[in-house]
Amino acid sequence: MNSLAARDATMYWLSARTRNDLFLLYCFADTGRDAGRLRAEVADRVTHIPDLLIHVLDTPANIAYPIWAACEFTNAQFVDHDLDAATWANATAAVGGLLGTGLRAADRPWRLHVFRNVREVPGFATGESALVAVLQLSHALADGRRAALIARALFGRSEFPADSPRRESIPLVDRVLPDKVRETALSAFAATRALPGIPIGMARTVIRGLAAARAQGRLAELTAAGELPPPAPDAEPNVLNGGGAVPTTHTVRMLVCDKDRLRAPGHSVTVVALTAVSVALERYLQDRGEPPLGLRAQVPMAFAATGDGRNGYRDLSVDLAVAEPTPRARADRIAADLAARRERAAHPLQAARDAVTAVLPAPLLHRDVMHAPTDALPERVSGHTVVSSVDRGGADLEFGGGAVRFTAGFPALGAVMHLTHGVHGLGDTVTVSVHADPAVLPDPDRYAMLLESALDEVACALRESEPGGSGRQ
Repeated sequence: MNSLAARDATMYWLSARTRNDLFLLYCFADTGRDAGRLRAEVADRVTHIPDLLIHVLDTPANIAYPIWAACEFTNAQFVDHDLDAATWANATAAVGGLLGTGLRAADRPWRLHVFRNVREVPGFATGESALVAVLQLSHALADGRRAALIARALFGRSEFPADSPRRESIPLVDRVLPDKVRETALSAFAATRALPGIPIGMARTVIRGLAAARAQGRLAELTAAGELPPPAPDAEPNVLNGGGAVPTTHTVRMLVCDKDRLRAPGHSVTVVALTAVSVALERYLQDRGEPPLGLRAQVPMAFAATGDGRNGYRDLSVDLAVAEPTPRARADRIAADLAARRERAAHPLQAARDAVTAVLPAPLLHRDVMHAPTDALPERVSGHTVVSSVDRGGADLEFGGGAVRFTAGFPALGAVMHLTHGVHGLGDTVTVSVHADPAVLPDPDRYAMLLESALDEVACALRESEPGGSGRQ
């Protein structure tokens, strides 16, 4: 029996209160295959991907953590979208609409959206059509890094070996018992087994809580001694954080770039993108008559998930250094602060708090998640926007017989974050995406122009001020 890890269960329970699904967009050359053939291709490949053959099974009264249970692919998990006019602008608008939807992982934790024969797509020749696929995943199933691996399994060019896992190899009991009977029995068994362990879990929580308090004290000592960077300061919210309500409408824009366009000696693509976001936000806020000082970005940092966990990342609060007048000085400060945030977040003592949550009895964590404020703007925030950067590997993917051209992603919006950015690499391309609440970004095209200009300005300035060398991903 494979229970959800505490952090994965948190993501699952939160999905009932807010939209936190992952959306991975991949753009392929369209070879003209119809929806039926594409659906059959997906159905066949899914049989070899264990992560796509499970769903969440709740337990009675949440006495135990939810369970991953086996399930089959259904045709409803493949959605062929018929646009009135299959243009990139209309497909982009439709993707914005998808971002306001949420999966029920208790039914199925993933869905594939397909837009066929799309024209006027960046990087495509005049008259050339694209096949746009958007893989929607429950955050309980995967974080950004694991999601990219799932997509590579789904769209990989290589054939699966004959002995790769298939759904038909499930245990005999799963094939004999009807699904409802089997799942009811599994759920009841999980709750029965967990109930006697709740007092033990409480004791372990207290013990680990004391250890976490000692770890915090040691972190403070290391910080005071100058052996560890200090924690990031919080900031006052501004117009980018919205009014506290979770957005109900979503808009997206995507800037598809050649990776060389964003390379700069001594700095990663992530730092170049962060610096460009800093410049674009400063100009956007100035246009609106808003003070741009004190801007910070929330940057997810991947780390290894513990045990059977599927989510392994920490959010870093990074200074966007808007007080620095030149792109070089701004990029250097952003890079230094990002390195400091990573150093502090990666310290082994930081794991003590995660260890407390890992043993918290399910009823207590469920109560905390369901009562946590998700529709209020706090007095202080860790960031004014999100910049999530993921390298999704080589451009050796295909779908429907067409090769992949680029990928994109859209970090979720919430009560605090009403404007997010994705930086996603695939092969020789990097797509910088904007996901926004229209109430905060009423003219997304204007902001996309500011961001595109800033990307060129920053990269060119960094290359000119420090010739030679090569940028990092």
